[in-house]
Amino acid sequence: MNPWPYPRWIAHRGAGKLAPENTLAAFRLGASLGYRAFECDVKLSADGVAFLLHDATLERTTTGQGLAGEQLWSDLSRLDAGSWHGPTYAGEPIASLDAVARFVLGNGYHLNLELKPTPGTDHATGVAVGQACLRLWPAGAVPPLFSSFQPEALQGALASAPAIPRALLRDELSASCFDTARGLGCVAMVLNHRLASRALIEQIHAAGLRALVFTVNDEPTAQRLQADGIDGLITDAVDRFTPMLG
Repeated sequence: MNPWPYPRWIAHRGAGKLAPENTLAAFRLGASLGYRAFECDVKLSADGVAFLLHDATLERTTTGQGLAGEQLWSDLSRLDAGSWHGPTYAGEPIASLDAVARFVLGNGYHLNLELKPTPGTDHATGVAVGQACLRLWPAGAVPPLFSSFQPEALQGALASAPAIPRALLRDELSASCFDTARGLGCVAMVLNHRLASRALIEQIHAAGLRALVFTVNDEPTAQRLQADGIDGLITDAVDRFTPMLG
């Protein structure tokens, strides 16, 4: 396998339990605790702007309503994406991919971009986010790692940005997982940590892929997985783990 450029410890949605998830405030908090790699969710506005949001709808984490992907970025950018987490973060905006890229590149950090399409836009989201990342990441910089549960989104990213690495996300294993990953030219699989065993990690490595897991929040599980040879751990517990740098 090629050298792996990403840190082992990855902060989930920035530091999305201690600050409003998928916002720059969460990224800054995670960075202040020593994290140098961040996972976040990206989708498209109605006018094709890539921005960070986990849910298809706006209600849980913003002051908006309805399907996020049906709204213009000019409207989305004015929403409050922080008050739901507490008054300290009142007024925190939704983060655009452009803003996140500036933060990551300006500090030498790394990014795992989960393609989280609005239903029905899987391929288009992959294409657009791939194009955006080619524009945002300069030649020679470590690119983001794309991941998705949606093979069509990864197929779109492959079509528009084949040099940016891809990973298949899976909450459950099926007989076709490895064939799907190979067909998409993936470099990694990102699995629910409950699935990961030493034997499975070795099987993934034998297939020429890296093995990452989500979402590891307790010390015994983290220690076991590291001993088993895991390549990446995505965690919410950014205040309880000291990440390995480099």
